[in-house]
Amino acid sequence: MLVITDLDDTLCNTWEAGKKTLLRTLLFLIRRRKFRAIAYFLLKKYRRFESSEEVHLMDLDELVETVFRDVYPDASDDEIREVVSFVERAFFEHLRLFPDALPFLSGLKKLGAKIVLVTDSSTEWQRKKLEVLGVSNYFDGVIISGETGHSKLEDYNFKLALQKFPSSEVYVVGDRDETDMRGGRAIGATTILVRRGYFKSRKVRFADYVVNNLLEALEVIKREYKKRVEA
Repeated sequence: MLVITDLDDTLCNTWEAGKKTLLRTLLFLIRRRKFRAIAYFLLKKYRRFESSEEVHLMDLDELVETVFRDVYPDASDDEIREVVSFVERAFFEHLRLFPDALPFLSGLKKLGAKIVLVTDSSTEWQRKKLEVLGVSNYFDGVIISGETGHSKLEDYNFKLALQKFPSSEVYVVGDRDETDMRGGRAIGATTILVRRGYFKSRKVRFADYVVNNLLEALEVIKREYKKRVEA
């Protein structure tokens, strides 16, 4: 059995940590009279980057610089470094595993599953999250878009996971339909969408199952596994 899982907003509270970081950043910007940046975030103009292949490969400092320069094209390097340092410190203060993450990963191990993390962003950014969260040892493989040069907007990383760990029983668990679920569908996996995080209200097209948390996802996998064993 192969289980491919996402990281952000599937195993950990990236969106919640991001919101708290954004609030602190807005206060930080107010103190520096950066009112255009405040309007930019309140109007959610950053959403135009959601489907950008390049952005999905970026490190945090690159992402912050891209967004900040979208508002202030002439910002100095010192200003950028100050904002990046503040955002990174605030984000990791708020980043947490969801309470169901460890029971989910432990439950998969008890089933004998190979677990592969497929995640977007840069190597440094994602591996620092894994280090802070303390979950690296649960994964048989880690595939990061910044290392492969392909984001989850493509199928490449899902196919790579299956190539590394061939199996006729494959599950993909994630929070985003147009990446995690579509990628899972492309490799013939059973796809399980966890309704939480930034994308929880988006339309579902590619998920075989929609659940509220990882414990429900684990139960789906157990049921499917039992059916295959008894067949």
